[in-house]
Amino acid sequence: MKLIIQIPCFNEAEQLPATLDALPRQLPGIDEVEWLVIDDGSTDDTIEVARRRGVDHVVRLTNNKGLAIAFQAGIDASLKLGADIIVNTDADNQYDADDLPKLIEPILRGDADMVIGDRQIETIGHFSPLKKRLQRLGSAVVRRASNTHVPDTTSGFRAYNREAALQVQAVSKFTYTLETIIQAGKMLVAVDHVAVRTNPQTRESRLFPSMWSYVRRNATGIFRVYAMYEPLRVFMAAAVVTACAGAVPWIRFIYFALSGNSSGHVQSLILGATLFIVAAQFAALAVLGDVLAGLRVLVQRALERVRRIELALDIDPSHYEPGVKPTGQPPTTGAAAGRATGKTEPHEVDRA
Repeated sequence: MKLIIQIPCFNEAEQLPATLDALPRQLPGIDEVEWLVIDDGSTDDTIEVARRRGVDHVVRLTNNKGLAIAFQAGIDASLKLGADIIVNTDADNQYDADDLPKLIEPILRGDADMVIGDRQIETIGHFSPLKKRLQRLGSAVVRRASNTHVPDTTSGFRAYNREAALQVQAVSKFTYTLETIIQAGKMLVAVDHVAVRTNPQTRESRLFPSMWSYVRRNATGIFRVYAMYEPLRVFMAAAVVTACAGAVPWIRFIYFALSGNSSGHVQSLILGATLFIVAAQFAALAVLGDVLAGLRVLVQRALERVRRIELALDIDPSHYEPGVKPTGQPPTTGAAAGRATGKTEPHEVDRA
């Protein structure tokens, strides 16, 4: 059984050594442990640092495409490199690598397809009270949308077995954490969580330069994902609220009309009619969104089958380069690298 630990990176030359030094090369129940770095268009020495530290595989994206796309590129490459289990971790050494055996244990037992590391947000000292409350609120919304019980939905320390990884398809360019959990719940993937520890903070988050940015991006992301996967509930609720608001001025108009004093209150009639039109539009969006949600499920299943076909045909990973170069060989990429290492013959073709 092969396990690949994937690490999305963007300008992580300073942080990456500590992260890689902590990663294991042997784990109970695992025959092979390999490391994969996804370079998301770094402008520093991230790739050189990774190779000096013995990384087995590199996926080098041509420019900075965002965390979600880097994550998806890593999943695709790991599958094509023969991974039975894929573990994703962050390059800033946020997560304690000693908890990795605990993270994959439910998968090895056959009790889960996907396992999320629960950072136990309340114990993280550098998280402000507001950020902790927002984390709890966001996780509650995602749990409701996904019908899962994951307490820390934004954790990037997670493990997938091969079947779960085949079904993962992040659409957002910003983050994959929330969307992939909701996808897993909708696709009936068995999701579990385990408590994990975190290391002291080494740098400020690059995803959220400020608390306002954190609130704005997470609120937008949660609403977008929830509306994408539960459109009937979201827009029909909006329709009901708007219709109730429209009923208020109408009731006011009817009251004055029955009292014989309807003159001068036509604006209430107009406002109520306008709000009812908006409510009807929300209801139409709910129906259309529900139809699109059904089509999205079909597209996801089609993408899963395409992946299975690519694996059966030994299609090479996109943007792949070998990690450590073979001793005594000139630097190689593409098919030559595959022959030199005895692995799949990768070549630089963008199938993203």
